[in-house]
Amino acid sequence: MRKKIIVLFIVLVAVIRIILMLSFDENLYYEGKKTVVGKVTYVKKQDDKTTIDVKEKQKYRITIYESMDFEYGDKVKVTGLFVTPSDNTVFNLFNYRKYLLSKNIKEICTSCEIKKEGKTKNVFYFLKNKIIEHINSYKSKNYLMAFVVGDTSLIKEEVKDAYSNIGISHLLAVSGTHVSLFLAIINFVFKKSKLKSCVLFSFLFFFLFLTGFVESLLRCVLFMVLSFVNKKFKLNLNNTHLIILTGSILFIINPYLVYSVGLMFSLVITFFIILISNKLKNKNYLNKTFKISLISFLTSVPILAYNFFKINVLSVLFNIIFVPLVSFFLFPLSLITVIFPIFDDLFYMVANAFEGITLFLNNFKLLSFVIAKPNIIIVFIYYLMLYLSIKVNKKWIIFYLVILIININAKFLITNPTITFLDVGQGDSTVIILPRGKTILVDTGGNFFSSSTIVSNKTIPYLNSLGINKIDSLILTHGDYDHMGEALDLIKNIKIEKVIFNNGEYNKTELELITLLKKKKINYYKNVKELNLNNNELYFLNNNIYDDENDNSIVLYTEFNKTKLLLMADATKKTEEDILSDYNIGNIDVLKVGHHGSKTSTSNEFVNVARPKYSIISVGKNNRYGHPSEEVLKNLSSSNVYRTDLNGSITFEFKKNKFKVKDCIKKKGTIK
Repeated sequence: MRKKIIVLFIVLVAVIRIILMLSFDENLYYEGKKTVVGKVTYVKKQDDKTTIDVKEKQKYRITIYESMDFEYGDKVKVTGLFVTPSDNTVFNLFNYRKYLLSKNIKEICTSCEIKKEGKTKNVFYFLKNKIIEHINSYKSKNYLMAFVVGDTSLIKEEVKDAYSNIGISHLLAVSGTHVSLFLAIINFVFKKSKLKSCVLFSFLFFFLFLTGFVESLLRCVLFMVLSFVNKKFKLNLNNTHLIILTGSILFIINPYLVYSVGLMFSLVITFFIILISNKLKNKNYLNKTFKISLISFLTSVPILAYNFFKINVLSVLFNIIFVPLVSFFLFPLSLITVIFPIFDDLFYMVANAFEGITLFLNNFKLLSFVIAKPNIIIVFIYYLMLYLSIKVNKKWIIFYLVILIININAKFLITNPTITFLDVGQGDSTVIILPRGKTILVDTGGNFFSSSTIVSNKTIPYLNSLGINKIDSLILTHGDYDHMGEALDLIKNIKIEKVIFNNGEYNKTELELITLLKKKKINYYKNVKELNLNNNELYFLNNNIYDDENDNSIVLYTEFNKTKLLLMADATKKTEEDILSDYNIGNIDVLKVGHHGSKTSTSNEFVNVARPKYSIISVGKNNRYGHPSEEVLKNLSSSNVYRTDLNGSITFEFKKNKFKVKDCIKKKGTIK
């Protein structure tokens, strides 16, 4: 009983530490110039960018937009502007600040001068550099780095996405599979030696260092240490207690590890596998593998839903196939290849076959579902139902499945219309979601100067986080790239019912899009006067044809529960004059400001008539156009102005005769 109280006390300390540290740091923001002198603890090199972590008293993430050569342990001097990493600017999506916090990094520098001050004399860094240098000489270095060093940066992003989509990305992470093999080898070699434990833990701690103390491996090694202590001192703690202790100790050391998705997977899946371990005794290999794969899938669903908004039921089958393949063949072969280069061609061929099969299986979407992001309470209920089904009665699994089905169909439970102005940088993209998940996307955004796609990284994940996997109407207000540049990628990656163009002649980008629409048999229209979706009317106010593309922008007007909304796209003052003469648009509740706040739009006369209560400016941070102009901001001085460069994405939810507004970026205090 006393031992259980001690375990409970440690858990309580971990919970309190998490609450205190997260509450304290949540409202802190740092920005200031300084010089940091420290050693390099992480290196990621790309063609035009180099990322390193530098450890002084704390760790800093440094990004240099050029190719530079660094080795682990190098002493460097960094001078520049250090800031707190940014939060996500689109609701529900990846939070870079929290990700770096899980690595114990609170500040970054992307504009700096960096100078090498010397090479490392640390023997461990020396060995790590030699191992990495050795692996980089191999043809199969991308998978050798992943399996041996825990670095997946050399594997293409689309390939890693495929591993994630079919539910086997965990096989690329160094974890229990690696430790089990090392344990078997060391047990065999040092079977009768008293030094066996010493050799094992010495090797494991070096392996931790080699892999950068990756969280899943850290969990595994700490669990082994606790198991050894438990056995050595006859504490009689069971494995359930040990895994709870493992997590608690890790969170006491670094409470921000609650943001580590890899650690969450590792802890929770291990906990539930331990729970069913007694039921796996005396089972044949296939039966045991299936049950472990099934419980791993059921356990991972809440984490997948919360972070990635997709699940693939076939991952149960894929894991039965791939786990033995990786555990007993691919990973052991990677170790042999590192020691004996003669196997490089063989490993290269096998690894590429593994990759090819994964890409092939990724095409099967039959049992792949978009699943809405659950809140923390729902995640807790998921795990409670799963726990009760294992420990009390199998029938509790029915409630788990009911929650899962509801989560997958969450869009049908949407009752209030919402409009969200997405932060897409210097561009426009607006999501209108109606009851039962009917979705209208107005513009896609587009950025000439970035290789990352907005629709893949922002638009589609945001929709998926709400349980939405289809766009009913895509409205392209005009042909400028910053409004429709992502349309091709959007149509290739999500189902779209119809597309609406503005008046005027089609430009080259629009004609290219129409070719794709015809190929995919998607209906498209122009010169539309109004759009009815679930008894909600959208009115197209600008039906004139002008010489200028911005003047031809679609201007949308709609009402949700007596709340008036007007979306101006890039319409200029000339279009505004015509709209004022043709329509009565007074007392607008929400105005989407024209042309990103350019002085060519949003005249004082127009604002005086529209009298917007809230004005939204979609604009890129530090954009080269100087948007929004001081003139426009002055014209809107009596309105509540929200800007995507300052507020991130902004959403309005309409309930009966009122609405509420929230922005994605929370206001933070500043520390100098």
